[in-house]
Formats: sequence, C-alpha cells, structure tokens
Amino acid sequence: MADPIIRPAVLSDETDLADLDRRTWSPLHSVQPPPRPNDPFFTDRNRPEHLLIADAGGRTAGYIRLVAPTPLACNAHVRQIQGLAVDDWARGRGVARALLGAAYEESRRQGAVRLTLRVLGHNAPARRLYESEGFAVEGVLPGEFLLEGEYVDDVFMGRAL
Repeated sequence: MADPIIRPAVLSDETDLADLDRRTWSPLHSVQPPPRPNDPFFTDRNRPEHLLIADAGGRTAGYIRLVAPTPLACNAHVRQIQGLAVDDWARGRGVARALLGAAYEESRRQGAVRLTLRVLGHNAPARRLYESEGFAVEGVLPGEFLLEGEYVDDVFMGRAL
C-alpha cells in the first residue's frame, strides 16, 4: 500500500464514511450503539469540515474528526479529536499516524496550541498509539461507562502542538 493521501472530507464521502463506521464499530472504542444501515454519517454536529480522510489505493482507509471542544472563546486555542477510525485492511500501515500528523497541522492552521482526546481505558492499542505520539494522560473518570456488563474508565489525554 502506498502512503495514504490525507484530504478534507466532502459531502460525497458520506456513503464511504458511513460504511467505514459500520465496519469498524466496536465497544473497544465506542460508547454509542452500533450505527444502523440507514443512519446518516454527516449531521449538524458531524460536518464534512470536521473530518480529514486518508485515501490509500483508491479507497477510504480512515478518518479523523477534529473539532473545537467547546464554543467558548477562552477555549479557542484547543482542538479535540472526537473520532479516529482506520479500516481493517489498512491497519498497521501508518494510516492512523498519518491522520494524527495531519490533525496536528490542521489544528495549528486553525490557531490551536493544544490537542486533546478521550479514549476508553480498556483500549490499550489506541492508548499506546497516542502515548507514542506525545499525548499524556491528564485525567481519568473511573468506571464512567458500562459497556457489555463491564465498567470502563474514560481517559482524558492531551499534548501541546
């Protein structure tokens, strides 16, 4: 697989992104119920301008969702990752790192100096990736979610840009 091409999402990506979300959904990383076949991907809260897409080999390999964590002016210097998905066929090939790198650049372009995210405590692969990218645990909400009969921590991580 060639290096992924990272680009902004457009409305015509909706079907590919919705399909990717359905294929990659797991309680390992999501507190939401599984997406249903006719659920729209883009909504008022999840717009194309929030997403960067990784294309590889002519296919959508993954995406990252990057937003302002709040509408407050005093928080405008922060961006938050609120979704990162990589298709199974593209895992282990640098797609997530490429998306994170693009998110750093886009966050800086938007004037941010800090990037945060939340990850489920039991998602060890994602936590290792984020730690290797310079994110540090800044807070933990123990047992915040009940997923498949188990209490799971909500881990807040952040890094300077």
